[in-house]
Amino acid sequence: MRSPGLALAASAVLAAEGLALLVFALIELVGLGAGDAASLSTAVALIVLTLTGAAALVAFAIGTRAGRSWARSGGVVFQVLGVALALASLTIQPIAWVFTLAVGLPAVLGFALLIASTRAENERPAE
Repeated sequence: MRSPGLALAASAVLAAEGLALLVFALIELVGLGAGDAASLSTAVALIVLTLTGAAALVAFAIGTRAGRSWARSGGVVFQVLGVALALASLTIQPIAWVFTLAVGLPAVLGFALLIASTRAENERPAE
């Protein structure tokens, strides 16, 4: 039994996260142009890695919408990393609640939607 609604919701969360990473990379690029970077090579590497992550999330969003298991798997990995990052941010004082919630809540939501989409995809009608 396919669940296009769950797949659509999961892919929307992945696409939104990809867009957020793209915006973050553009902000970093503007900061690089303004001379805010202590190390040019490190700043460029961070921007390239951020753009790679954004491209991966968009690819996972497209694949999840199409019902591809590789995309759901990759999306789950990104969601687990998001939850880990949100939990790690709780150790920094003062706690940046906006960051923690902005990273953690979509990650938990995306994780739940991806798991639910996978379960719905794998359910077989009783015979």
